[in-house]
Amino acid sequence: MSNLTFAHPWFLLGLVLVPLMAAWYVWRYRKQEAALQHSNLGLFDGIGRSLRVRLRWLPYALRVVAVGAMVVALARPQSQLSRQEMTVEGIDIVMAMDLSGSMLAEDFKPNRLEAAKKVAADFIDGRKNDRMGLVVFAGEAFTQVPLTIDHQVLLKQLGSLKSGTIRDGTALGDGLATAINRIKDSEAKSKVIILMTDGVNNQGSVDPLSAAEIAALYDIRLYTIGVGSLGKAPFPFRDQFGRVHYQNIDVEIDEDLMQKMSAATVDGRYFRATNKKALQEIFEQIDEMETSKIDVTQYAQTKDEHAPWLWLALVALLLEALLRYVWMKR
Repeated sequence: MSNLTFAHPWFLLGLVLVPLMAAWYVWRYRKQEAALQHSNLGLFDGIGRSLRVRLRWLPYALRVVAVGAMVVALARPQSQLSRQEMTVEGIDIVMAMDLSGSMLAEDFKPNRLEAAKKVAADFIDGRKNDRMGLVVFAGEAFTQVPLTIDHQVLLKQLGSLKSGTIRDGTALGDGLATAINRIKDSEAKSKVIILMTDGVNNQGSVDPLSAAEIAALYDIRLYTIGVGSLGKAPFPFRDQFGRVHYQNIDVEIDEDLMQKMSAATVDGRYFRATNKKALQEIFEQIDEMETSKIDVTQYAQTKDEHAPWLWLALVALLLEALLRYVWMKR
């Protein structure tokens, strides 16, 4: 009701008819004379009033309701969202996530990819005012979600990510270049790319260090995260009968390259996550980054709400007629 307005509020003066009609009915009822006079009412002892007699006021009450509803409908009630200009704090962030087959290793529970998705989803939920995007890469790279403020769409697409949907491999340069292409034209004061991988660059046509230098030219800050425990990690594979077996494979992350990539950008940093808790702590550190101001305008939207009042008036009149001329007919 706080957002309810009226296009023709002067019609609301007609609501004065409601108490006048109610007062007239009470006055008329009290002035009503007996239809039959008799010297002794003892013949009627023990006879109670019927339901029709008890509800004889109902048809008139429905008429009063109908009149009140029609008056409100004539005033054209409208629900309205107010137009508001405000400034909120936020930055533009693109997450580049590795979907290579090695992300299925189970040194993180249930595996590296699912753990990264869960931590990234929590990070997105905590950044309500930021525009965010999602890039995925393996042997090639593409944009899953462009920069958007609609975090529900972003979370849905993040949750649907699966390893094996694109050519296998690790194209760090292509993944970073795709993310840069999505954020380079942003007007935000702070532009950030978070790149997560568990491997060594072995695919793609773009050199990772060259891509990092391009990011620096566009004032993009790069955070790289190496995902994987130290030593060996259990990796699932299926035999010819479809049975799942595990094999311990060496964890190989080119930390030197990722450190150089981050260092090429202003205030960029490299992190190493050896378990899910460490990965959560890394995202908490990134969450403390500076914010920049973004102007947001909320536009007004007006919707007529007179239809329910007209329906109420119509239903009340129909019920009055039904009661007065059928069930309560005298």
